[in-house]
Formats: sequence, C-alpha cells, structure tokens
Amino acid sequence: MRVVETLPYEIRTEEHFWIPMSDGVRLAGRAWLPVSSEIDPVPAVLEYIPYRRRDLTAVRDSMHHPYIAGHGYACVRVDLRGTGDSEGVLTDEYLEREQQDAEEVLAWLSEQPWCDGTTAMMGLSWGGFAALQVAARRPPSLGAIVITSFTDDRYDDDFHYMGGCLLSDNLAEAGTTFAAGTCPPDPMTTGDRWRDMWLERLEANRPWVLEWLRHQRRDAYWRHASVGEDPERVECPVLAASGWADGYSNAVLRVLENLRVPRRGLIGPWSHRYPHMGRPGPAIGYLQEVIRWLDHWLKGVENGVDEGPSLWAWMQDSVRPATSYEERPGRWVREDRWPSPGIERTGLGLGAYRLLTPDELTPNGNEVTGEPLSVSSPLTVGQFAGKWASYNAPPDLPYDQREEDGGSLVFETAVLREPVEILGAAEVELEVSVDEPVAMVAVRLCDVAPDGAATRVTYGLLNLTHRNGHAEPEPMPPGERQRVRVVLNGVAQAFPAGHRIRLSVSTSYWPLAWPPPRPFLLTVHPENSTLTLPVRPVPPGEEPDPRPFEEPESAPEITTSRHETPEHSWSVHRDMVETRSSLEIVKDGGILHFDDIDLDVGRRAYEHYESVAGDFTSAKGESTWTMRFARGDWRTRTETHTSLECTETAFRVHATLDAYEDEKRIFSRQWTETIPRDLL
Repeated sequence: MRVVETLPYEIRTEEHFWIPMSDGVRLAGRAWLPVSSEIDPVPAVLEYIPYRRRDLTAVRDSMHHPYIAGHGYACVRVDLRGTGDSEGVLTDEYLEREQQDAEEVLAWLSEQPWCDGTTAMMGLSWGGFAALQVAARRPPSLGAIVITSFTDDRYDDDFHYMGGCLLSDNLAEAGTTFAAGTCPPDPMTTGDRWRDMWLERLEANRPWVLEWLRHQRRDAYWRHASVGEDPERVECPVLAASGWADGYSNAVLRVLENLRVPRRGLIGPWSHRYPHMGRPGPAIGYLQEVIRWLDHWLKGVENGVDEGPSLWAWMQDSVRPATSYEERPGRWVREDRWPSPGIERTGLGLGAYRLLTPDELTPNGNEVTGEPLSVSSPLTVGQFAGKWASYNAPPDLPYDQREEDGGSLVFETAVLREPVEILGAAEVELEVSVDEPVAMVAVRLCDVAPDGAATRVTYGLLNLTHRNGHAEPEPMPPGERQRVRVVLNGVAQAFPAGHRIRLSVSTSYWPLAWPPPRPFLLTVHPENSTLTLPVRPVPPGEEPDPRPFEEPESAPEITTSRHETPEHSWSVHRDMVETRSSLEIVKDGGILHFDDIDLDVGRRAYEHYESVAGDFTSAKGESTWTMRFARGDWRTRTETHTSLECTETAFRVHATLDAYEDEKRIFSRQWTETIPRDLL
C-alpha cells in the first residue's frame, strides 16, 4: 500500500457533529472536508454503518475518507441510531427506520454549505447493503453509489441461509451484532448522558438470531430491503465490487445482469475486505477507481468510466489447498457485457464416479450408466469447509478436500488434456431420492492435482424441501425420484492440463451449514444428472496478463499502539472416546490504544461448533464476545454469549448479556427460547 501524504485538496476534519432526525433522535457524524469547500462546495460521500466511527472502524476510515476528501469530496461517516455515539436504539438490521434515517441524513448533507447539493454513498458489507437499499428508495440528491461485499437478496445470498439451509454464520454474525449493539457511547462525545444512553441500548437489545430463526423461508421479512425483488428501482450509477473468497461475489454478477443503470463490476481474489486492502492479494488501486467513478457521475468529468468493460474479474490460477493465501496467482480478464456472450455453457454427464464429456454420453461412447449411487455422509464432512465469508484472519479458507471427499460421492473427469477456464456460476442437476422427508445436499467443485490434492473452487447447498422455491418448502416424498437444481457460487478459475475436475456430493456440510433433523440416505441417479460449467474460452488476442489497475493507495493511518497481543486460532478437534468432533475459532484483537482520543479498545470473539458421531441432534454452536473500552478512570465491558442447539423438531437458543462499569456489573439479562424447525 502506497501512503499518499500530499493530496490535491487540503482537508480539515470535523470530529463530531449531530444530525437531527424527524423523530427527535440525533445521529453522530464525522466529516473530512476540503478546506476550499467553505467557498466552493463539493459533493458529499456518505458511509453509514453501525461499527463505531471513533474506534472500531477508525483506522480503516482514516485510510480512505481523507484520501477521497483530498480529491475534492466531503466525506462523512455516520453511526446508525443506537450505535457508536448516535442516540436511540438498534434492534435489527435494515429496518425501515434505518433507511428513513439514511434518507434524512442525505437530505441534511445536501443542504450543508460545504455540499453542492449532490451526494453519493459508499460502503463495505453493511455499508454496501445500506447504499444499495437507499439507492432503491431514490433520494433526490443521490447521484452514485460505490458498494463492496453486499447482496441484493437478504434470504438466499447472505450469511443467514443458503439454498434454504441454515448457515452457521447466522449464529456467528448474530454474535457480532449482539456485541456491537450493546457497546457504550463515548463520554468524550456524549458527556454525562453516556450512561443513560448505554442503559437504554442494553434494555432494548436482544439476540437478533431469535428473529432470524423465526423466518426460515423467504417471506416478507427477507423480501424487505432485498433490492433484487425490484432492481429497476435503482436509478443511479453503481460501482460494485467483491472477492471470490468472500460470501458476496454472486451479487456483483446479478447487479450487472439486472440493473438498468450505468454499472461496473469488479471481482478480485479477495476475502471480506475493501479491494485496496484486499487479501489474498493482489490488492488494487481501488480508491483511484472510486474517485474516477465519482468524478464522472457527480462532477461530469469525461474520464472514460462509462466506456470500460462491464466486468473485470481475477481469473484464478490453480493453487495448492491452504487455509489462507498471501497472493492468489492469476490474471485480470474483462467482459464487455454480462452475462457474457463468450461464456459457453458446457454440460458434463454423471457416470460411475466419473464426469463424462458429451462424446462419452453418446451410444458409441465409453461409458453410460444407470446404476444408482448412494451416500449418507458423516457429520465431520464440512470441518474443512472454512467460513461462508472469509475474513482471511484467522485462516478460514477451505483446506484439502480429500478427507471431505471420503464421506461424499465423487465424480471426476479424465485428466485434462487442455486447460479449462470457467467464469460464472456452475450448476448441477441431480435426479435424487431420499429416505427422509427433510434432507439436504452439498455440492463442491474441486481442482485435483496429479498427486491427488483437492482444492475447493466453489460450492452450493440445497435444502431439498426448497427444491421448488424458498417461499413454500415441501417435504421430500421418501423413495420417490425428484429432479433438483443446485447453483454453485460464481467463480473465475483456471484448471490446468494434467489436472482433473471433481464434483463431490455430500449429505452434510457441518458446521458451515446446520444438518437436517435426522441422518438420511441420498441416492443419485447419474443417467439423469448433469454438471454444467460456464466455460470461458480465451478470446483470440487477449493479453496474457493485463494490468488495468494502479497500485493501491491510501491516506496515512491514524496512530495506534498495542497494549495486549492479539490471538487468532482455528482448530479442529476429534475425541475418539466420545466420538465428538469440534471446530474452535478465536479472534482476539488484544488491546488497541487510539492515541488521538486516548482510548483503549479490546474485542475478543470465540466460536465453538461440535457434534457427536451420527447424532444429528447433537449439533451445537456458540458465539461469545467480550468488548472493552477504557480511558483513565472510565472503564466498561460487555460480555455477550449465544448458543444454538436443536432437537429433531426445534431449535433452542440460550443467550446472556452482562455489562460492567469499573468491574461492577450494572446490567444482566438472559434469554432462553425454543423455535420450531420449519422443514429445516
């Protein structure tokens, strides 16, 4: 990362100000402004998230907001109501009130003397969600959005559910929001009111996982704020980015396909990060791309961003399986339109543990089989799956899939004589039968090296009761053949000559996805099953390694110091006496001191997932967070814990919240609730 000390515009910072909402609540903001904007107003760029602008995101904010402001924009970070120093309470994600607040913030910004009346929004994750959702509401000042790691489908393409299967990240991210929503405001900003504001938050907060579990199918709860329900409501230009190691890359491709506004997609090899901070690398000069996008659509600068390709994607080369990578080798490829007319949908048939080319499926071919193949996977299949959305720390990418494949049905091509490259979403159509009414299937696509090492390229899940849609699931009729379709996550991947392409099918993928109520036998009928790959032939004349982006740049980071050493670990355990298997994750940031506001901040997250042999009701997950804030004599701590267990008919949630001031517990609450399973 190249740190830029001198920018085109001199800037000043407003550390704190209040933005009044129509119901009397005030939101807390921070702004980085060109000094000249006092006499020559500029467009305003809003980032609107719940993760505490003064500390939790302060380092990241200091790198990109001053940079953008230094190129002629008023950059503003606002804490959602009930978070950071903002008043009010936050009781769930993406509520109507949150979006109304955002519209009011944009209106307020557009009327400030340093703003020329036009605005944009930018953000990663929640910030990307918020920008796209607000764009669909069409506030009059909003001229463009820049979004990273987002989704337009809150049910089927977020950390809650995938293919109708419950993701363990539903619990893990509920732990994150539980912790974030119970932190105190800073007395340096809010004064003596901080304790009353904190107690109001503690009283109002509850584990959001309870609400998320009450909606196990696609209903009005999830359709709200899912922009994909009516994408044409978005009327401003969209720059959309994500990474193949993230959980949100699919949304970039859908935005390119479904929106009717100027749009551009950018997908690198990255995990859940901004592209200029992208890991695995290579990171790119993303902030320069943001400036070019905003310059054109907000200032009318003719810089060619409206003439470039629809999609830039990092075509990943083959790598050995590993739980993290510093760099992913590959090259940038471009598609002028998406969906691309250059993608060839190539079908491979399923045979006796083989993937068959069209020639092999002809009457004169080498192999055609109608022999059914069955599998009932152990619950340990999935322990090396990694996270649904990688954060690249601690190592959370999928490991060698050979052990996973031991409990799966495996179909494999012959050794590739020529390289094969894919770009987009592979699909699997399976004719299956099961012996239980509630069942699932996990499908993985792997790159298999000559020595057998198997690197997962992409995967997909399907709750078989959702085979005809997520709104009205239907039990599987035991013993009856059903045709089902599983769409795998989109990816760009090169399979080299000498390797094999492997399709693996399992009935478990725990703990990435919650197992069904009971073990079951899945039978696949290969003669009516196919794998379809989005093959991208290399266009004639395409450069072998085009480099369309500059090196990453940022403004200087604020100064911080470590008072306690971070601890990160990711451990798989197997107890052969009790036949108990577990995954344990520790993410401890130590104590970070923010020099500018003399604040110590500590955050520690612990996740634990376990199961016993073939007992599907033994699956259990836990998420525990500790948040600490201290300055001088002021010391606070919150401890939140959420556990999820199950029976064959219900989920059981137990959660606790404890808050401490100067080591004295000032608040404590527990929740224990049972929620019926809904064909899940």
